[in-house]
Amino acid sequence: MGLRLIFMGTPDFAVAAFHAIEAFARQNGHEIVAVYARPPAKQGRGLKLVPAPVHRAAEAAGIEVFTPQTLKEAAALEVFQKHNADLAIVVAYGMILPQTWLDTPRLGCWNIHASLLPRWRGAAPIQRAIMAGDTQTGVAIMQMEAGLDTGPVLLSRALPIDPQDTASSLHDKLSALGGVAVTQALSELETLQAQPQAEDGICYAEKIDKAEARLDFSRTATALDFHIRGLSPFPGAWFEAEGERIKVLQARPLREEGAAGEVAEQGAIIYCGQGALELMRVQKAGKAAVSGEEFMRGRGLHAGQKV
Repeated sequence: MGLRLIFMGTPDFAVAAFHAIEAFARQNGHEIVAVYARPPAKQGRGLKLVPAPVHRAAEAAGIEVFTPQTLKEAAALEVFQKHNADLAIVVAYGMILPQTWLDTPRLGCWNIHASLLPRWRGAAPIQRAIMAGDTQTGVAIMQMEAGLDTGPVLLSRALPIDPQDTASSLHDKLSALGGVAVTQALSELETLQAQPQAEDGICYAEKIDKAEARLDFSRTATALDFHIRGLSPFPGAWFEAEGERIKVLQARPLREEGAAGEVAEQGAIIYCGQGALELMRVQKAGKAAVSGEEFMRGRGLHAGQKV
């Protein structure tokens, strides 16, 4: 007998998993009986209400979408219970599921988390992994419980972090890997063994604070490269030059040495506490992104300037 599935997700990151599960369900006699997404948000100059990416994907697939403003009301829980689901799969939904919701599906709720738990529990695992200089990450299919990403892991898939990866490129890789991992877990449902997370290696991926995006050139060039890639393209690492904010979208660490924060004599190069950074792609506020060379030709910085 086929499974009755609920999918709960909101942003682009969750779309690949939705498509993978929807295809798997059709091919194996299962059914996604409902999709949950955050309510449409006002966007653009006209502040038009725009459905979330998962919402649009589900509607295109002909699946009913539910967008409760809160999960704390009895009426919303009653609707959720009426789906009579065997399993709910949650991917970046954006709201915390109360215990009553977690207990409703017969097999509980799974979460697709973008890290190899217990490393990088929390809100920003993709960014934090790059910013910390990790060489590997992955996805974990976790049985959800009340704690923040503390549930036992059913299946995980590792992925190397390329030296050129940004938060954007790694986001796309992990989004696709999440779809692969969750369909593997569904296909092995009868034999999966949930493993408690290790007590060692627990760390938290705190939400990115815009204030921490500012570049501190007293740090090493390597550390700043991690920082830039982890915050690219959003919110974007930045520095100030003569009162103007410059966002750095791509840079290259060099072994050149000089006074930290000083612009080199040649090229779009800024010395760091150790090594130097060559600016490869930058963006001024309200302007299009340009190469480091174009930026310097436009007198973006001058030799000997301190930033």
